Amino acid sequence: MSELLALEFMRNAFLAGMLLSTVLAVVSFFVVLRRFSFIGVGVAHSAFGGVALGVLLGVSPVLSALGFSIIVANAIGWISRRKEISTDTAIGIFFALAMALGVIFIGMSGRYNVDLFGYLFGNILAITRQELVIVCVLGILVLAGIVLFFKEFLFIAFDQEVARVNGVPVTLLDHFFLTLLAVAVVICIKMVGIVLVSALLVIPGAAASQVARSYGAMIGVSIAVAVISTTGGLILSYYADLASGAVIVTLAALLFFIAFGLGRLQKTPR
Repeated sequence: MSELLALEFMRNAFLAGMLLSTVLAVVSFFVVLRRFSFIGVGVAHSAFGGVALGVLLGVSPVLSALGFSIIVANAIGWISRRKEISTDTAIGIFFALAMALGVIFIGMSGRYNVDLFGYLFGNILAITRQELVIVCVLGILVLAGIVLFFKEFLFIAFDQEVARVNGVPVTLLDHFFLTLLAVAVVICIKMVGIVLVSALLVIPGAAASQVARSYGAMIGVSIAVAVISTTGGLILSYYADLASGAVIVTLAALLFFIAFGLGRLQKTPR
């Protein structure tokens, strides 16, 4: 382990992984609680359109992906409250549109040498000190936003109508949470990529829901699953010379199956 920490890129990867996994785990708690899994998938894949737009305009792909994902997330939230079209249909439309626009933008830019593979599948080992600072700032802002409105988010997840009657600004907070979700997705692209980040939006919270019996315990287990899978995935990928993002998600999935088995044992009559 000491030899890993002696390498600067590994130290950056571990620091980013610890913070990002915590951010995703807390967001995952509400994603699972509110059944926003498909919305998370749609927002994650819409980031590809934002990355491609950044390449076309010659600006930071991460910043363009951030703006693009926030717009898509809030558009999905706005449409989902209308009765004319179902939420999953709206997500499917934006999912396909964002991916199609991404392909068009890349074609228009003519810059096929851009490392899109890194954005699609992630490469946390390539994170720089500057990127680490940006990730830390945005990650802390996401966590601060959730902590600030934690009770309101929990109230809305439990019963939206009762929350609205009690004066909670449900619509405004829904859009705020979707914005936080979009920010969390984009800052985690470097860790596991656009394709896999949606898995870490779901798996930690889903694993926690199998064994935890209170909201506090669920958040704790969710963070533990995310941190263990991230740090363990980094170590395993380094020694096995495998893609770090894929190993992290695979390890998280294994932890889910373990939690699922333990949950079944807890429910088995004695």
